[in-house]
Amino acid sequence: MSPTTTDRSPARVEASPDAGRRARRGLALAAVVVVAAMVVPGLFGVDVLAGRAEPLLGDWALRVGRSSLVVLAVVAVTAWGGLTAALERLTWRRLLLLSWAVSLVWMVALALVDGPSGLGRILDDPSEYLRSAQATDDVGALLREYVAHIPDRGEPGTLPTHLAGHPPGAVLMFIGLDRIGLGSWQAAGLVVVLVAATLPAGVATTLDRLGARDAARRALPFLVVGPAAMLMAVSADAVFATTAAWAAAALAAATAARTPVARAGLAVAGGLLFGWCLMESYGLVLLGALAVAVLLAGPGSARQRLVVGAVGGVSALAVVLAFVPLGFAWWEAYPALHERYWAGIASRRPAWYWVFGNLGAALLVAGPMLPAALGAGAPRLRELVARRRPDPVAALVGAGVAMVAVADLSLMSKAEVERIWLPFLPWMLLAVVWLPERWRRWGLVAQAVAALLLQHLVRTVW
Repeated sequence: MSPTTTDRSPARVEASPDAGRRARRGLALAAVVVVAAMVVPGLFGVDVLAGRAEPLLGDWALRVGRSSLVVLAVVAVTAWGGLTAALERLTWRRLLLLSWAVSLVWMVALALVDGPSGLGRILDDPSEYLRSAQATDDVGALLREYVAHIPDRGEPGTLPTHLAGHPPGAVLMFIGLDRIGLGSWQAAGLVVVLVAATLPAGVATTLDRLGARDAARRALPFLVVGPAAMLMAVSADAVFATTAAWAAAALAAATAARTPVARAGLAVAGGLLFGWCLMESYGLVLLGALAVAVLLAGPGSARQRLVVGAVGGVSALAVVLAFVPLGFAWWEAYPALHERYWAGIASRRPAWYWVFGNLGAALLVAGPMLPAALGAGAPRLRELVARRRPDPVAALVGAGVAMVAVADLSLMSKAEVERIWLPFLPWMLLAVVWLPERWRRWGLVAQAVAALLLQHLVRTVW
């Protein structure tokens, strides 16, 4: 039995007898957090600087568009009783391809509820990357002056908000699109969606390469259909999340590779992608937890996984160091960002609120099945530290929880986490495999309905 084609231990993805009770507890706790995040600002008269639909960055606004019919159609499909059996009949490759196609349709349908501008118009905002990419005629000068222009001291040349808040990898991506004729917000938005639609396949492939294909099959529909898609269609962070997913997939494939050459090549590919993540967002340094989880749960020997980790780590570091001769040093830029961040709106957003407000926002965009699944699988997460070779699902879910916990407690993400934490949420969603079958059956419907309601009732700035 090949570890890359079936679950290493199928029993590990079966729900325990009291999983339903724990799932209900998880849902109840999440409801308390979300309700508190929504009502506390108004109840206590506190301006948390997030719009009127806190904890999300946006406002309440009922909208209905032509694509609302497509959204309803997807919701109807999730309620079809034969869906699970139909998906089980598909080969693995066809299932991954279908996940890309449905994810694409789902994201586009949600985005177009706001009309054509919903599909990427935010990218044309002056604070975003695209405008800067269009205005850049000397990439070398941009990199050499990048760090010096991060602090906002009222001087000419200060970087816009998103450029200052991220390493240059993000704007370089849009510069590349602009240079090949895809520099309009319409074209760039389409590219973002096409790339982001591969994220479910990337996460599922990671789990598959770790020897848990059965679990990956169960989780895949939840990675495709959910509220997070309303952010994935319009945000560069969706590209960051997708890069991270395929980085993890490459690293997982390296641990399962049968020859030293394949192992080394895949480890280099995974390391380069992880390194590029570091050049897209400072916060993605937390992906180190994901990389460690993949290495710990990988099917190869301890020595092979150690070699994969070393090769991948060196490759990731090489990406970061490659920018130093060009004028950008990651370790010099981050302190400058920290100074600007705390001198700006972050100093006026109450930390006591956003410690739980962030979690409320994340729970809203992840959907109700995330807290239910984490509740159901709580014992499996507690067992992580006691296992020499952790279960792949538990390892990846644990990494997701750890990344969110550190990001939240760091206070470097006060608000906007519905977008910023997109690279972390899919890994936690893998916990849905621990839910009882009936919960998964109707849970997918709940995820789709949650997305429908959020997109039609809340107009986010994204």
